Amino acid sequence: MSPYSYFAHVKLPDLAREYGYDLQYHPMDIPAAKLAAGNYAPKTVDVPVKFKALVEDFKRWSKHYDVPFTLPRGFDARRWNIAALFAIKEGRAEQYVRNAYHKVWVDGVDPGDDGEFVDALSSAGLNAEAAMAYAHSVKGEAEFRKSCIDAHNKDVFGAPIMVVDDQLYWGNDRLHFLEEYLVEASRKTKLSTGRG
Repeated sequence: MSPYSYFAHVKLPDLAREYGYDLQYHPMDIPAAKLAAGNYAPKTVDVPVKFKALVEDFKRWSKHYDVPFTLPRGFDARRWNIAALFAIKEGRAEQYVRNAYHKVWVDGVDPGDDGEFVDALSSAGLNAEAAMAYAHSVKGEAEFRKSCIDAHNKDVFGAPIMVVDDQLYWGNDRLHFLEEYLVEASRKTKLSTGRG
C-alpha cells in the first residue's frame, strides 16, 4: 500500500533487467515494519498537514514519471500482500505486482473488493481461486508473517526498500543512486572478466 513503491515499480523491473539482476519481491506489512524499527509516529493519514503535502508530492511524482495516480478507496491490502507470495511461487510476481499497483494506485479501487482482487490475480495469469484460498489460509498467513520477520531482520523499516549486494536504498527518489551503484558494479564486473 505504498504509493512510493508504485512509483518505484514504474522503473525498477527494467532497471534490474538492464544490469542483469533478477528482481525479487519480499512482501511485508509496512506499519509492522515501522513499529519493529522503533518508529511509533502516527499514521500519515492521521496528520492532515502531512497528508496534504504528501498528496501534492504524489501528483509531482505522477507527472515526473508520466503515469496516472489516484488515491484508493481503501487501504487494507493484507490479502493482496499474501497473494504476492503465491505469485512468487508461480513465477508471476512482476505481473501480479504491476496489476495490483495499477488497480490500487491508478484505478483507485478498494483492496477489500473481491472482484478487483480476482481481476488482479487473473490478469497476471494466476489461478484466482487458488490464490484467494492461499491468501485466506493459515499457511498463507504464516508465510506472510515469516516474510515480515525476514524483512525486519534485514533492517527493512518502510517501503520501497531495494537491497542489492550489501547496499540498501530507501524510496523511489533513490533510484538514481541505485542505478549509479549498478553502473559501477557492472563496470567492475566487466574489468574483472576482461570484457568491455
